[in-house]
Amino acid sequence: MSLKKINTVLAAAFILFILWFGAEFILSPETTAPGFGLPNLPAGDGGGFLIIKGIRDVVLALVLGILLVTGHRRALGWALLVEALAAYGDMATVLAHHGSVATALGVHCLTATVMVVNGLLVMHETREVAAAPATPAPQPV
Repeated sequence: MSLKKINTVLAAAFILFILWFGAEFILSPETTAPGFGLPNLPAGDGGGFLIIKGIRDVVLALVLGILLVTGHRRALGWALLVEALAAYGDMATVLAHHGSVATALGVHCLTATVMVVNGLLVMHETREVAAAPATPAPQPV
């Protein structure tokens, strides 16, 4: 299997995972929130923040999806690298609020790290294409 196919499958898996997770937070935040890793659910009107987290995830997935579908592979690599910061931020939030270390590392850190690897692989894949000459060399007659 080529590097491009592996990168595409991995990026598509991230898109579907992030989209699914975001939709779960929008549609059923009270049942999805415990899996995030924080020790306490927001009280009172704080549940709205869970929906905001879901909307953030859906938007992140849509950005990756648009770049993948339109073939903007180099931009996809950069977006994967940048969007991994959201997952690292989630990890830091869980750890800072005395949440589950296993979830912080096993879900958020692992997701972010694999996103970084996927982003770097896409950048490597497109580096070779970017270095190729734009016009073919003239052929001898």
